[in-house]
Amino acid sequence: MSDFLSYKNKRVIVSGCYSGMGEATAQWLVELGAEVHGLDFKDSTLKLASFSRMDLRDKASIDAAVAKIGGKVDALFNCAGLPQTAPVMDTMKVNFIGLRHLTERVLPLMSSGSAIANIASTAALGWSRRVPEVMDFIKSEGFEAAIKWCDDHAETVSQAYSFSKEAVVVWTMMTSATLIKRGIRHNCTIPGPTQTPLMSEFEKAGKDVIEAATQPINRRATPKEQAGPLLFLNSNVVASYVNGVVLPVDGGFMGGMATGQVDMSKMMPKAT
Repeated sequence: MSDFLSYKNKRVIVSGCYSGMGEATAQWLVELGAEVHGLDFKDSTLKLASFSRMDLRDKASIDAAVAKIGGKVDALFNCAGLPQTAPVMDTMKVNFIGLRHLTERVLPLMSSGSAIANIASTAALGWSRRVPEVMDFIKSEGFEAAIKWCDDHAETVSQAYSFSKEAVVVWTMMTSATLIKRGIRHNCTIPGPTQTPLMSEFEKAGKDVIEAATQPINRRATPKEQAGPLLFLNSNVVASYVNGVVLPVDGGFMGGMATGQVDMSKMMPKAT
């Protein structure tokens, strides 16, 4: 398996390595022989090459963490995120603004053959209906400008979780076309419901909706089942021609929805 994905001795960064999908990704990379540098708001217990505390809500914290790692970077895994129950601006910063800033700081350390993989969400499935708004947001260059855009468009970002994940999707596709000219690939995944420590927060939006989104496989993913596709996307051996992809990792939900095999009525709130 390690030869197949070719991560041995590769220098990689995993943001959000404390728990959930990020922890599973970092652990798997360690097992595959990668030199893993972890970043998170909470300390990781994994045996990493290095770990730095980093707050994606704080530009200076991001800059310091990347400076500490230095050197060349073969792959970046953006796995950190906040749920819909977090404060709006915290969610916007962690899920997109800080993620983008981190990526922009790591890019100078990357060369041809390297790759970036982000985690979006099934909550971002409406991205195509809001392209003009999302594109306008993405065009706000820099950490401070993005925050100002959010302040100026409070109603738009009121649903911060879905909007931030839509931004991840559109930004991934948009930047993939330019980064590939430098030999750097950029992709993201759209996970279905996954049993992580944050799941209790997502269930506050409606446990029935979460369960409905597991159709047709009718179970939640494990963090490792989400980590595998991320490792695939960032492998410069098996995915060297994969770029600008938004990969559903949802047990068939999107396929079932597109072909009328998912009961959409289960996604609607029950009348009281």
